[in-house]
Amino acid sequence: MQSRTTRAWLELAATFYRQRRWSDAETALISAQAAAIRADEFALLGDYLTRLNDHERAVAAYDKALTLAPNEIRYLFNRAAVQRYLGALEAAERDYDRVIAENPADSEAWLNRSELRTQTPERNHLEALRARLSAGFDSPMGEVSIRYALAKECEDLGHYNDSWQHLTMGSAIRRRHLRYDVSNDLATVDWIIQAFGGTGTGTPPEAQGCQSEEPIFIVGMPRTGTTLLERILGGSSGVYAAGELNDFAFALVAAVQRKLGSTQIARRDMVFAAATIDFKQLGTEYIERTRPRTGRHLRFTDKMPLNYLYCGLIRRALPKARIVHLSRHPLATCYAVFKILFNQGYPFSYDLLELADYYIGYRRLMDHWHRTHPGQILDVSYERLVTEPEREGKRVFEFCGLEWSAAALQIGERSAATTTASAAQIRRPIYASSVDLWRHYEVGLRPVADRLRNAGIRIDSFPG
Repeated sequence: MQSRTTRAWLELAATFYRQRRWSDAETALISAQAAAIRADEFALLGDYLTRLNDHERAVAAYDKALTLAPNEIRYLFNRAAVQRYLGALEAAERDYDRVIAENPADSEAWLNRSELRTQTPERNHLEALRARLSAGFDSPMGEVSIRYALAKECEDLGHYNDSWQHLTMGSAIRRRHLRYDVSNDLATVDWIIQAFGGTGTGTPPEAQGCQSEEPIFIVGMPRTGTTLLERILGGSSGVYAAGELNDFAFALVAAVQRKLGSTQIARRDMVFAAATIDFKQLGTEYIERTRPRTGRHLRFTDKMPLNYLYCGLIRRALPKARIVHLSRHPLATCYAVFKILFNQGYPFSYDLLELADYYIGYRRLMDHWHRTHPGQILDVSYERLVTEPEREGKRVFEFCGLEWSAAALQIGERSAATTTASAAQIRRPIYASSVDLWRHYEVGLRPVADRLRNAGIRIDSFPG
C-alpha cells in the first residue's frame, strides 16, 4: 500500500506539472516525499526529481535509498549521474567505481567515469579499459561506450593516434545502428530560408510578438562554448541559468498543430505553417512553459544550441529577447562534436562527411538570419571567449543590457547544476587548452576540411 501511495503522489505531481499547476504539483511532491519509507520509494522520488532538474533534492532522495539498500547498483549509478551534474565529481567517481566493480558490463558507467576529470599518467583507467574491450560485449553499444572512453583517456595522455583509432571505430559502430539521413536536415534549412526569406531590420510590424525581456537565447552548434557562456551570464545577479530548454520548439509545434488541426504534420508543412502562426501567442506560451523555473528571476538563459534553427521565429515571437550566437573554428567545432557520444540527439555527429554537410547547412542558415535580422544576433567567438574572457564577457553583458561584474568569470565556484556533456569541464576555471586540440587530428579531419572548403567556408583564415 505504501509503495502505491508514493507512486500515486508522484503521478499526481506529474499531472499537475503538465497542467502548469505549479503550487499543486509541489504540494503533491512534498506528500510523495513524506510517504516514502522504502528504498525503492526514495529511489523513485530521486528519479522523478532528476527529471524535474531538482538535483539537490534528488541526491538527498538517493542518499536515503542507499542508506536502506547500500548495494543497489541502479541507485548508485543514478546518484553518480546527479552528482556529476552538481559538480561533486570525486563523489561521482567513487559511486562509478562501485558500480563497475559490481557490474563490469555497465559500459556507460565506464565512459561516464572517464569523463569526470582529466586523466594523468599516475591516475587513469587505460589498462582496465583495454581489458574490458578484450572481454567482449553483449551489445554493440557496449563496445561503443568503451571505445569512446578509451579515446578520451588516450587523448588526455597525449596518445593521439590511439585516441583517433578508438574514436573512429566507436563512431562507426554507433552510426551503423542509427536511422538518419542528413539530407532531411539540409532540406529543412532550405525550407526555413524560403519560409522566412524576408529582409529588413527588426521584427515586421504585423508580428509585434510578446514583449517579455526575460529570455537570453544562446545558440550555435553543440560544443562551441554555449555552456561556458551560460555560466558567465549566470554570474550576473538576476540572471537564472535555465540550461537547455526544449520549450520553444515544443511551443512552436503546438502552435502549428493548433493552426492546422492535426498532430501528424510533415516537416516541410510544419516549417511553412510556422511562418503564419500567431507569434505573440507563441512568445507568451514559451514564457509560460519555462515556469516555474524562471519566474522568480528578471532574466534567464536558454542555451539549447539547436534554437539556431528558430532565430527568425524568436525575433518575431519575442522581439525584446536577446540572441547570442557562439561560433568556433569549423574544424574545432566538428572535432569537438565528433568526439562526444551524445545520450540523445545530434545523429549527424557519427560520420565525418555527414557532420561536415550538417555544419555547412548550419552556416547557411546563420548567414541567412544575419542578413534578414541585421544587428539583432550577437556573434561571440569561442576562441576569444576563452583567451579574452573579460573583453568578450563585457561585450555580451552590454548586448544583453546587464551590468558587468568581474565575479561573472568565476565559473568554477558556481554551484548551479549542468546536465550537458560539459558538466565536468565547466567546474574548472576558464581554460584555453581545447582551442587547438583538433590540430592533432588534421589528417583524420582532412575529408571534413575538403568538404567545407568546397562549400566556400574559410578554414585557414577563420577569425579566432
